[in-house]
Amino acid sequence: MALASFLANRGLLAAAWFVVVAGMLAALLFALMLPPPAPSAEPVVIAIDLPEPPEAGESPDALAAESRDGDAMPADEAATAAMPAEEGPAPATQVPPMEPEAGEADPEVAEPRQETPAELPAAPATHTAEVTAALPKPQPAEHAAAEPEAPAAEGHAPDEEAGADHGGEGQAAGDHGAEGVDPAQQQVVKIPVIPPAPEQLAYWERYRQPFNMDDPRPRIAVVLSGLGLSDSATEAAINNLPPTITLSFSPYARGLEQWIALARARGHEVMLDLPMEPATFPNEDPGPQGLLTGLSEEDNLDRLDWVLSRGSAYVGLAGAMGSRFTTSRRAMEPILREVKSRGLIFLDRRTAEQSMVPQIAREIGLVSAVNNRSVDERQASRIAIDARLAQIERIALSDGFAVAMAQPYPVTLDRLAEWATELTGRGFVIAPISALADHQKIP
Repeated sequence: MALASFLANRGLLAAAWFVVVAGMLAALLFALMLPPPAPSAEPVVIAIDLPEPPEAGESPDALAAESRDGDAMPADEAATAAMPAEEGPAPATQVPPMEPEAGEADPEVAEPRQETPAELPAAPATHTAEVTAALPKPQPAEHAAAEPEAPAAEGHAPDEEAGADHGGEGQAAGDHGAEGVDPAQQQVVKIPVIPPAPEQLAYWERYRQPFNMDDPRPRIAVVLSGLGLSDSATEAAINNLPPTITLSFSPYARGLEQWIALARARGHEVMLDLPMEPATFPNEDPGPQGLLTGLSEEDNLDRLDWVLSRGSAYVGLAGAMGSRFTTSRRAMEPILREVKSRGLIFLDRRTAEQSMVPQIAREIGLVSAVNNRSVDERQASRIAIDARLAQIERIALSDGFAVAMAQPYPVTLDRLAEWATELTGRGFVIAPISALADHQKIP
């Protein structure tokens, strides 16, 4: 009985071992039937000791003085290796580099010329010269809505002295306001170079724009003042208005020489605003360099000299505010005499009916003009501006001459541009302010 039980246990154990061995054989056969694994795609990194790059100023021929295993060659052998080979005839296949033709710039040497956003037409002058003008940095977009209030900002200019003399003919466009300007914001403009004029010619005659004085049509001069305080408004006035419209710049503007150069390159005649005390002073402030009745004659002349030194190549001064100052003969006469001695035109804004400017100008022989209408002074709207422009046409039709002044508001620029395109068809002509000086009928 015990023997039978032992045999039965041995049989079960053998059967178990048989099953295990059979399973292992089956797994081995299955593994052998599988395809071989794909080779690994990982790159093999091999470290190679490379020679150090030559230092600045070291000739590449000096590298030949080292052996391949990195050991330095003897000094005499290194000097021999660094010596150039003996000169000999050039190989037949060697082609000498082509030299650029006369007047042709080498493309590998010549620097690219920076183009302007829009090609500026040449000014009506005898000669032109290319000058790099650094434009003032454009204002952020969030301040664009406040820009139409440019004329009211005249009192917030920096109180600093300008070192330029307005009489300098050859003064470069980048003398004022170019410090701190990114070179990427510079653009090349064609600034008129006016030939030397005879000494007997006044300063305004040197920088006046050409006009046919024999034109029999009624003349209208439009003077846009307060420019230079708003970059966008100033650029729109220079680029979008007809060149016969005169542009007058605030002395408080930054980069005034650049603005004047761009305006003259577009053919505009240029003036400077002269801030003077209004009747509402101090509620309305003409700025830190404004002429005041409470100042002495010397102080007002110093302020006038500061204004005149802010730019160059302008034909005269356009009064800004001044409803109180222009009515005082004691304050106004020394200023007008100095303006005459500088050979400039004075444009009276006529903010007061009792202005002494016309009478003093006749007495001292000052070349002057008087504003007939300010088209957007009390109300800057489309209807009001169109009505004032119609009044200007009636004055020009009856007197032969009329002067209109305006501010650089967006609606004003839009209406002036459209009005100017239709004016010629109605028998009028727009003329620069110099073509109307001393031609108006002033009571």
